[in-house]
Amino acid sequence: MWTNKGTQRPSFAKEIAKGQESVWDYPRPPVLLADGRLVEVHSGDQLIVRSNNNFRICETASPPTFYIPPDQIDWSLLEHIEGGSYCEWKGLARYWSLKSDPSQPVAWSYPKPRALFIRIANYVSFYPGRMSCTVDGQQVRAQPGGFYGGWITDEIVGPFKGEPGTGHW
Repeated sequence: MWTNKGTQRPSFAKEIAKGQESVWDYPRPPVLLADGRLVEVHSGDQLIVRSNNNFRICETASPPTFYIPPDQIDWSLLEHIEGGSYCEWKGLARYWSLKSDPSQPVAWSYPKPRALFIRIANYVSFYPGRMSCTVDGQQVRAQPGGFYGGWITDEIVGPFKGEPGTGHW
């Protein structure tokens, strides 16, 4: 778990209980943390990921994103699709769709991330709003806003970037 290093939460941040993390305690720039919890990603009945050797990135105002090692992914179900986006911290992202439905991305990766995030080169994160994702058996809820891929579990407290009225964050 991430611990607050002396930053001050804004007045609108929700209070946390024991065992919870506030996204308002996460740093900027983000931090990369090893995470050994069991992550599973399904598309219907098909298992795409089962890994307990993951990283998560924690950044102010956003739920964490989990990144899975490429050797833990069933690549027979995914394909690279056109398009990309740029993150000021991680660099240029590439996107992946299900082969059975190439109409929208379900995952992304950073083939050549910037130095601070080199450990997640080619690791993949999935959109929990488009796939069924779990962390230690707990169903993940999607970060609001469609574009963002944060993983909301019961220990993560907001409010979160992407919710109505957060465009200025």
